[in-house]
Amino acid sequence: MRTIVSMKWLASQLEQQDVTVIDCRFVLGSPEAGREAYRQGHIPGAYYFHLEEDLSGPKEEHGGRHPLPDFEALAAKLASTGIKPGGTIVAYDDQGGAMSSRLWWLLKYIGIEASIFVMDEGFTKWKEAGYPVTEEIPPSRPGEVTVNLQPQLLASMEDVKQRIGREGVVLIDSREEPRFRGLAEHIDPVAGHIPSAINLFWKANLDAEGRWKPIKEQQARFEKLQGAKELIVYCGSGVTACPNVLALEEAGFTNVKLYAGSWSDWITYPDNPVAKA
Repeated sequence: MRTIVSMKWLASQLEQQDVTVIDCRFVLGSPEAGREAYRQGHIPGAYYFHLEEDLSGPKEEHGGRHPLPDFEALAAKLASTGIKPGGTIVAYDDQGGAMSSRLWWLLKYIGIEASIFVMDEGFTKWKEAGYPVTEEIPPSRPGEVTVNLQPQLLASMEDVKQRIGREGVVLIDSREEPRFRGLAEHIDPVAGHIPSAINLFWKANLDAEGRWKPIKEQQARFEKLQGAKELIVYCGSGVTACPNVLALEEAGFTNVKLYAGSWSDWITYPDNPVAKA
């Protein structure tokens, strides 16, 4: 079974006791929009996880705009949703899978003992399709989540710096092309990209209808990466890189790392090189 699951499949699983649904809706630049949308309606039984409060830590000098969270705090909140070893977790958002993929990656990184999925299409399509929606907030449930970090999934700034131009290593910038090329930058104070990186915009994971592309299409999209020894994926702040990490894993790549701090961390080191065009 692939990591991306259909709305129909999730609807069939809502009554299962070992299934936990997590709403990850979040709008960059409007930090309360996702939580308010959740309050107005969500998938029955879904718990809400906030990108900046639950899936990120506080901003500091380094670490980027969305630093990695305190993992014990994240584990405690996850446990309060009833997650137990061997269970199933399904995340969704309304942002093309960007936020739910961030949760998916964090769950893999903390080594959670559960099956982790991302729902295709998002909440708006769920509602339009006539699937059930509620305003009821589910109560806390006793669960068990142990942190067992998987360092092989993460690349630090120093890791990235050492790998610039190294044979067999591909740096993947997941941002849209104008930001990658340094032609436009409306979020971070410095424009450009990490030298030697290639540009694979994360939204190319989706088809024209906003659905995740089938695995064969993902494999074709990443065909030029075959043979690479290591893939390091980044974006602006370590969020929209996660859909690319997920898509790469679905396409069969096992050597994928996330540079969690991403571009917004890279540029906080004045000596780090910047490329354009």
